[in-house]
Amino acid sequence: MTTAVSPYARVLFAGPDLSAGSFAEVFRARLATLRGEQALRDVIDTGSGYGPLWQAVRESARPLLVIDLEPQSSSAHLDWLRSELMQFEGADRIFVASAIGTAEALPVEAACALIERTELHLPCTEVAPLPAVHAWSKIPLHEHRVLLCNGPRCTRRGALPLWKGLREKLKAAGKLECEGGVHITRTQCQFPCDQGPTLSVYPAGKWYRVRNEAEVTRLVDELFVGGREVPELLMPNQ
Repeated sequence: MTTAVSPYARVLFAGPDLSAGSFAEVFRARLATLRGEQALRDVIDTGSGYGPLWQAVRESARPLLVIDLEPQSSSAHLDWLRSELMQFEGADRIFVASAIGTAEALPVEAACALIERTELHLPCTEVAPLPAVHAWSKIPLHEHRVLLCNGPRCTRRGALPLWKGLREKLKAAGKLECEGGVHITRTQCQFPCDQGPTLSVYPAGKWYRVRNEAEVTRLVDELFVGGREVPELLMPNQ
């Protein structure tokens, strides 16, 4: 129901790491203070993919506002998000706003305003220490090194949720950073963006175009689990 304080029937807050951790701790506490405990039901964690957001959009009344909290957000990512939301019923009454985005989204005024916002200041006590020996001190076990393009054109084509889904599928298949498995690294533009989203695999030196979840699943199942080439997903002229 539209309220006097908002022209929207519902406002969704979508982004990764909104369920647990330091950012989630501050964000959820402040959201509850500003909009009430019931607003916490509108927090959608997209860390494992955008499925929960799409479901919330389907279930939400219109007009609807989606506030993007993706740390890697950009103009290209927002264009992708809006184009996906455009496919839902009542899309003419769905709106998106970015709360983080690029550096321009955090002006000096907002940074300086944090000085007096003591409720947002996290204490530097009871912080979990780094273990003396941990995985970050050595090269992870792997057979394939996969580079995931996060350039503007690949992002515009939906790369961010595809790469999140790829990681989750590799993890579920027992192929993430293990012997015979895959080590993934995000990159900036890998250049053949018009054929993207672009994914390159080493040491084979193969370049792939992965456009949807079905192709992500196929690449994981056939190449990284089954050990079979997937020529249909290869970029041409290789």
